[in-house]
Amino acid sequence: MADASPLVEMRDIRKAFGGIHAVDGVSIDLYPGEVVAVLGHNGAGKSTLMKMLAGAYPIDSGEIRIQGQLARIHDPADAQHLGIETIYQTLALADNLDAVENLFLGREKLTPWRTLDDELMEVQARQVFRRLNKNFTNIRVPVRRLSGGQRQVVAISRALYFNARILVMDEPCAALGPEETRMVGDLVRQLKADGVGIFLISHDMQDVFALSDRLAVMKNGRLVGTYRTQDVTEDEVLGMIILGKQPDGKVQAKRAGG
Repeated sequence: MADASPLVEMRDIRKAFGGIHAVDGVSIDLYPGEVVAVLGHNGAGKSTLMKMLAGAYPIDSGEIRIQGQLARIHDPADAQHLGIETIYQTLALADNLDAVENLFLGREKLTPWRTLDDELMEVQARQVFRRLNKNFTNIRVPVRRLSGGQRQVVAISRALYFNARILVMDEPCAALGPEETRMVGDLVRQLKADGVGIFLISHDMQDVFALSDRLAVMKNGRLVGTYRTQDVTEDEVLGMIILGKQPDGKVQAKRAGG
C-alpha cells in the first residue's frame, strides 16, 4: 500500500443494546488497497461494528475517522456520502430488473426533458462492469437469470459507480461454486489494485486466507487481536474465535506492512 494514511480509523467503539455490550471498546483500522477480515462467532459483535460504520446503528461512544477526518455517521446516507458502501450477503438486487436498471436503481439518470436517459445509463454501466469483469456482457437480462458471481459484479459495480472507497463485504462467497468464488476473488484483487479498502465478514477460512491481508477477531463484543493473515495459522485463528486466546509468540499488526 503506497498510502501510509488509513482510510478508516475506528477508535474505542462501544455499542450496547439494553444491558448487552455488543461492541465494547473496539479499535480497528483499514488502509487503501487492503482487505481486513473481521471474524467471530455469531454474536461476537463483528456485524454490529460494521453496521455502525455503515450508518445502520449509531455509535454509543468512541470515534470514527475517514481519511483522517472525524466522521459523523448517523444513517446510511451519511456513510455513502463518505464513500462507504455495504454489500450484504443477500445483495439487495431487484430480481425482475436487469443489471443496468439495478445499477441506477433509485438514482436514475435523466435527460434534459426529465425522461430516463437509458442510453447514457447503459454506456456508463458497461464501463463500470467492464472494469470488474470484461466477460460480463449479458447486462440486459433480469438479474434473477445471472450467476452468483455475475450478481456480485452488479452489486459491487453499484457501489463503485457511486464512488465508494470503503467496502464492507458480508459473506461475498456464500453459496457460490468454485468458479464463481474465483470470480469474486478476482473482483476483490481488482478492487485492491484500485486502492479500495475492504472489510470482509466471512466464516469461511479459505476465503479469509485467500483474500485478506489482516484479520481481526472479536469475541463477546471485544477485540481479541489483529494480525497479518500470513503470520497466523488457521488453528490459531480458530483458537482466537472459540477461546478468545491470542496465539503465542505472534505480534499484532496495525497494518499489513507490519
